[in-house]
Amino acid sequence: MLGRLIKASAIVIGTGLAVAGCAVTPLKMGAAAVVGNQRISIATLDSQVTNLSQAAAKYPTQVTLTEVQRTQATLTWLIRYQISEELARQQGITISPAQGASALSDALKQAEAAAAAQGLTNVTQTLILAASGIPPDTSAELGRYEAISSQYLKQANGGTIPASGSAAATAATNKLSHAECLAAKALNISVNPQFGQLDYTAVQVVPAPVTVTRTAGPAASASPVATAPAC
Repeated sequence: MLGRLIKASAIVIGTGLAVAGCAVTPLKMGAAAVVGNQRISIATLDSQVTNLSQAAAKYPTQVTLTEVQRTQATLTWLIRYQISEELARQQGITISPAQGASALSDALKQAEAAAAAQGLTNVTQTLILAASGIPPDTSAELGRYEAISSQYLKQANGGTIPASGSAAATAATNKLSHAECLAAKALNISVNPQFGQLDYTAVQVVPAPVTVTRTAGPAASASPVATAPAC
């Protein structure tokens, strides 16, 4: 599952908060996002961004995320955790604290091994999480996220985890992506435009469209954003 964690890391979160300084109407008073019937408060987001920032500050040369990137990455993971819980609810998956801790440990070991292969040493859990845009305070939630994904892959492959790189692994991962899309769709997610918008392609918060008047000239190209689930 390390590949999923890295692929969804903050490194690919877009820079620049397009609507910074603009007046916006919160989805609900004080809400950074609403996921299903759950509200992610701005206070919660601020607290977790602070936690990520404090962790990143310990590794200034390895973790170079901007303030906007840290905010968008944090909100991304808070939303992903809730999508994962909805997936578990829909699929009847239950995860114990021990299973979550084990899944987190496995992912961190893989990350440490990957770092060692690149010649990096003294790689800590805090560094791995901070470099992935994950507030270390949410490690338990990350463990559940990893464990739920692993359990789904196991079920999709007839009761065993498919071998990495195999056709079975590809098929199971495709099923997982579709199931996560359905879970996200069921939650009717809304993001406060003050913090960006949700791109369903990779399930991450990205900058919202610029709405200010611009001078004439060719528009800068941008990657398309899927603003609604494709499933």
